Amino acid sequence: MTRKFINICILSSLTGLFSCGQSTTRVTFSFTTPDTLNNMVLIPAGTYGMGADDNTGVADEYPKHNVKVDSFYIDEHEVTNAEFALFVSQTGYVTTAEKPISKEELMRGLPPGSPEPDSSMLAAGALVFTPPNHAVPFNDVSQWWSFVPGASWRHPEGPDSDIKGRENHPVTQVSYEDAVAFAKWANKRLPTEAEWEYASRGGLKNQLYPWGTEALTAGKPKANTWNGNFPYKNTATDGFTGTAPVKSYAPNGYGLYDMSGNVWEWVHDLYNSNYYGKDGELSVNPTGPAEAFDPEDPGQIKHVIRGGSYMCSDEYCRGYRVSARMKTTPESGLANLGFRCARSLK
Repeated sequence: MTRKFINICILSSLTGLFSCGQSTTRVTFSFTTPDTLNNMVLIPAGTYGMGADDNTGVADEYPKHNVKVDSFYIDEHEVTNAEFALFVSQTGYVTTAEKPISKEELMRGLPPGSPEPDSSMLAAGALVFTPPNHAVPFNDVSQWWSFVPGASWRHPEGPDSDIKGRENHPVTQVSYEDAVAFAKWANKRLPTEAEWEYASRGGLKNQLYPWGTEALTAGKPKANTWNGNFPYKNTATDGFTGTAPVKSYAPNGYGLYDMSGNVWEWVHDLYNSNYYGKDGELSVNPTGPAEAFDPEDPGQIKHVIRGGSYMCSDEYCRGYRVSARMKTTPESGLANLGFRCARSLK
């Protein structure tokens, strides 16, 4: 399958994401432009312990293992709406969320014997955060996610919204294919999961967060996360209820912004829950497993996403830890999912 299936997604109670479909679509453009909107930071080569630093991690964050990465460049902040708009204006690119899907394509992604979908499931659109006004069970993410026809990177909350005034916010509602297409246009690539975590740690060793071990809520706000009671009450103690402009919080030791919170970020690697357990004593420049596997959703190809978002809190998700791993399918576009790019030295 090569099209999106986000409007018939399978809910994942662990990640709070919708999981859907499979795709092998890749886009290559014959030209690039100099990057003028997002400085890249040179990350020194090194070896570090990849994985959970204490006993509060999820099972797929263990075992902690040694990884060596060569020096590479990475964007100092998440790709913004302004950057993505430049890409679209110069290429005419149409994102996954902006493409409707045919009934035949959708049926190929459903289990045999499934009823035919109604027309509302075939519309172009994306998943929007629609919080309730009361407490709800954490194991039912449909309580705060809704498929909205017309939602896309241009209209993150639906057709009545836009990105005016949010040019410097991270772009959202972009699929894995969209992120890869942008990266190729910019003569970059997506970072590997190992590179991403190494960069996120900012030179610190065995620390929970990009800034160290100090609690997220201690002192001055350190990241754009959920404050209050998820998902129905956000006190906005950190200054924001949704996405924040990039570079709104202090950078880590490598000068990188928003490696914790704001929006989840696509990385290159396929997701396999058993991947860490298969690593040897020292893994050198790992690029992920050869095959994807999610025991909660077997049969679906998924990629890793990193960093947490404005929807993460201590009571739900805790994705802002440097070792936290989440996953979703390549077609997924979400209101709290974006990306940043990397570049090899070669």
